[in-house]
Amino acid sequence: MNSSSNQTKAYDFKTRDIKVLKKLLPYLLKMRARVIWAVSFLMLAKLANVAVPLALKEIVDSLDQTNIILVLPLGMLLAYGLLRLASSLFNELRDAIFAKVRYHAMNLIALGVFRHLHTLDLSFHLDRRIGGITRDIDRGTLSVSTLLSIFVFNILPSLFEICLVIGIMWLNYDLLFAGVSLLTVLFYVALTMAITTWRMKYRYQMNDMQSEANTNAVDSLINYETVKYFNQEKFEVDRYGETMQRWEELATKSFTSMTALNFVQGAVIAIGVTIVLIMAAQGVVDNSLSLGDLIMIQALLLQLFIPLGGLGIIYRQIKHNFIDMNNMFDLLDRTSKVTDIANASELKVTQGEVKFDNVSFAYAGKNEVLSNINFVLKPGQKVAIVGPSGAGKSTLAKLLFRFYDISSGEIHIDQQDIKQYTQDSVRASIGVVPQDPVMFNESIYYNIAYGRAGATEAEVKEAAKLSFIDSFIDSLPQGYDTLVGERGLKLSGGEKQRLAIARVLLKNPSILIFDEATSALDSYSEKMVQKALASLAHNHTTLVIAHRLSTIVDADQIIVLGNGTIVEQGMHQQLLDLNGQYARLWQIQVNKQDQT
Repeated sequence: MNSSSNQTKAYDFKTRDIKVLKKLLPYLLKMRARVIWAVSFLMLAKLANVAVPLALKEIVDSLDQTNIILVLPLGMLLAYGLLRLASSLFNELRDAIFAKVRYHAMNLIALGVFRHLHTLDLSFHLDRRIGGITRDIDRGTLSVSTLLSIFVFNILPSLFEICLVIGIMWLNYDLLFAGVSLLTVLFYVALTMAITTWRMKYRYQMNDMQSEANTNAVDSLINYETVKYFNQEKFEVDRYGETMQRWEELATKSFTSMTALNFVQGAVIAIGVTIVLIMAAQGVVDNSLSLGDLIMIQALLLQLFIPLGGLGIIYRQIKHNFIDMNNMFDLLDRTSKVTDIANASELKVTQGEVKFDNVSFAYAGKNEVLSNINFVLKPGQKVAIVGPSGAGKSTLAKLLFRFYDISSGEIHIDQQDIKQYTQDSVRASIGVVPQDPVMFNESIYYNIAYGRAGATEAEVKEAAKLSFIDSFIDSLPQGYDTLVGERGLKLSGGEKQRLAIARVLLKNPSILIFDEATSALDSYSEKMVQKALASLAHNHTTLVIAHRLSTIVDADQIIVLGNGTIVEQGMHQQLLDLNGQYARLWQIQVNKQDQT
């Protein structure tokens, strides 16, 4: 990230921190009772803790007497022990009560972000790198727990204890004692905040480098085969190493600057404590204070500055966690470009007719991809879309599935404009077999059953049978329990295609989209997939985006796209008789087959 970007982040940091707190508050309010109990135990623990020096003063004063018979102050000693025990007990009760708040908030936020990511449109996921997103979520949810812990276990106790200590010194001794102690605290806090804010630029840059390294590593490992195909192992390692080298330099700068901050903090505390103790010692010499008072003031100062000594680390952690949570909450601020209208109803599909009515579309910041597209898929028909690369064939399928919303015109399913109905109901009526189907890194059974929640084992196996993949599955040692690997890498192209077909068969939608489903297959795999596609397309309205024209000669209608418009339309023989673009594409493919 460049310096100007870092300056912008630093400039609006307070605003962003407030935004994070506002977004965090609703999660805490859901468990307000536990929060109140935890804070109550916190206060009781600090009251007991601050009362310890008071008991210690009485013990010392009762023993520091001359010319009388000393009596063991057993009551005060027992009170001293009970106060320490109470402080420990209330702290443990606070931790136990608040644990549910921390982890429940983490759970709710992680679930909310994950759910929100699934609501965002396809363009967002194409633009973002998945490694960076998962890293932001991991750091963000961990920061929720850390930040809540800091506030409840460090900030609130420290503030409450500071107020108690300053109040006791004010009430029991000269105002100067409380004044010097308070000034030391304020000076310490001001210096800590100023220096830590200056150091934050290193943390921003470290986060960027770490996210970049993580994203590069994920990309490289996912594309392991491609790395091997091109002997790019050294390039990948060097790229990762360069990023980590920049991270190392920034981490070193961050740590060394922290040592300067620690010295300044230590110096402030040392000066403040020394001044107060000199004043207290002088009071003992002047007989205005007892030895017990000196011991009590020293104990109070320890209780004041021991938690304050960790405030620098705590403040840095707060800032760091705010950065990480900002990145995560920024994901929640992203909105989908494809949204349902208010009170959208469910699409009802009875026939499966699809109509493109004067449809035009352009991707964001680009020229128009489709212009004034008009055609109809009658119920049960097979309509094929052909044309050169970049003509807009796959875009038509994405628009029908509402991955994007059209720029103008309308798309109807059974005379219903799909923009007026919920995305879920539109997509429930459509099944897609893509050119490169992606499998989950789970079992074959899981990947087929993914097509319909609650499907029985018999239905899953029937879908496999209809897609001509059952014999292959049965030949595997682990059968349906066989893991397919990351993105299905353990399967061949034809096997993945037939599994994808089985999955769509199980879904059993009214409308089917085959997006160049056989373009990258060998002859045998293509034949098997074609049989499975024919089985799937029976009694369904089917849109086929074709690269190999031989696979769509039986289509009821063939639409030829060129430069985003329909240039030809008709059945196979009709288009050949026109001797136009389709005929030229057909001739090119026939010649290729003859040459092979």
